Amino acid sequence: MSDADPFTFDGGRVDPGETENIRYTVTETYLGDPVRIPVTIVNGEQAGPTLFLSAAAHGDELNGIEVVRTVGHSWDHSDLCGTLVCLPVLNVPGFIAQQRYLPIYDRDLNRSFPGATDGTSAKRIAHSIFRNFIQPCDLGLDFHTSTRGRTNMLHVRAGLANETSERLAKAFASNVIIDKQGPSGSLRFEATEAGVPTVAVEMGEAHRFQREFIDEALVGVESVLAEFGMRETATVRWPGWRAIIAGSEEKTWIRADVGGLVDVQTSYGDLVYEGETIARITNPFQTEITTVTAPFTGLLVGLLENPLVYPGNPLCHLVKVDDRTRRAIEYTKSSP
Repeated sequence: MSDADPFTFDGGRVDPGETENIRYTVTETYLGDPVRIPVTIVNGEQAGPTLFLSAAAHGDELNGIEVVRTVGHSWDHSDLCGTLVCLPVLNVPGFIAQQRYLPIYDRDLNRSFPGATDGTSAKRIAHSIFRNFIQPCDLGLDFHTSTRGRTNMLHVRAGLANETSERLAKAFASNVIIDKQGPSGSLRFEATEAGVPTVAVEMGEAHRFQREFIDEALVGVESVLAEFGMRETATVRWPGWRAIIAGSEEKTWIRADVGGLVDVQTSYGDLVYEGETIARITNPFQTEITTVTAPFTGLLVGLLENPLVYPGNPLCHLVKVDDRTRRAIEYTKSSP
């Protein structure tokens, strides 16, 4: 057994073999009261990587919160090699208000990393989180959902040009990996740029705890711990089939060309074939019907939940699959 190192941050230290629940101050209210984010640090007795798990950078994205809480508080970490930094609610003001962005000037915390000590409120919050709990890590999993009114099948987004990000994305064992760098200011992009390879996990919809997504994501976390030698009893998982999507020509948001009420004919995670009907849009009298079809054979990664659309509103996120992947999906879905 090799000696592990303590995990340190401004104002605290967690020694090997210890677990600490922390409420860390990242800003203040109008009344000067502290705004604190919850942090759980589990430091294993044996040396290993330091992995952060973060959720609710957008305050209404709840599924990831339950994933991070479960890992931090319900799992047995007696064989943990390394350290887990569990950040279940990054955007506390947004979480309290149950809205996506920081209520302070409606700013997006997930476009504010790595932050700055003399910047906007969002950048100051981001800087405090980033410096204390992201930069000390070796790897990161950042959990998200779709925005309200839409839903996603569980998938991973990662810049696969980074070898460790690719290893991390594949270890999570999702069926779909979208190979794309995150936008500037996002946690996964800035953490990776700072030497902490990070991937985003998208799953489900906002304002919900969806057990099927949470359980699937927990399997992915366990697989990551196994891949990086952090949990001796865990096993690296293979999802059965995998589609890696790279390039804008392999994915598209299909948008409404007319306004109206949408009758969706498919579900997220479905394999749809070129020319197949995805949805129909009708006016209130059902006298005008617009049929929306798949422009190519692919997988529905995301789908609208709100059946009301204006022209230009997104209907679904379709990713192209090759013949080999198509056959694997068909076989999996046909198996009892």
